[in-house]
Amino acid sequence: MEKTILLVEDNPNDEELTLRALRKANIANEVAIARDGQEALDFLFGTGKYAGREVPTMPAVVLLDLKLPKLNGIDVLQRIRADPRTRLVPVVVLTSSSEDEDMVRSYQSGANSYVRKPIEFSAFANAVTQLGMYWVLINQIPPSRA
Repeated sequence: MEKTILLVEDNPNDEELTLRALRKANIANEVAIARDGQEALDFLFGTGKYAGREVPTMPAVVLLDLKLPKLNGIDVLQRIRADPRTRLVPVVVLTSSSEDEDMVRSYQSGANSYVRKPIEFSAFANAVTQLGMYWVLINQIPPSRA
């Protein structure tokens, strides 16, 4: 069964660039979009507008921005790691933040990877392509545990 990629991104330009880069890399997995931190948690836990979603079906990877409305990326990451249903889901922080403190807090909160978004499109597309190839095609994740 093909696993979904959860992209948590509030910037429409970065969202579109990420989707284009994944398509260009021939990564055909479905990409679910959450535009704020609360929506990301609703998707993962089957609450809010995602009530009724099959919660045992977790994404192959969560691409998580840090600067989000409603609930920031660090808070989302901490909630993901605190719940046994999502504790093992790979989370890649994909952010424009160049603050070392953000990187440290991301890893302390359980991020699997931290990637700074390059400003130039081809570098951004290359970074997303590599992320997609690794986390969706190469990385092995344990089976879902409820």
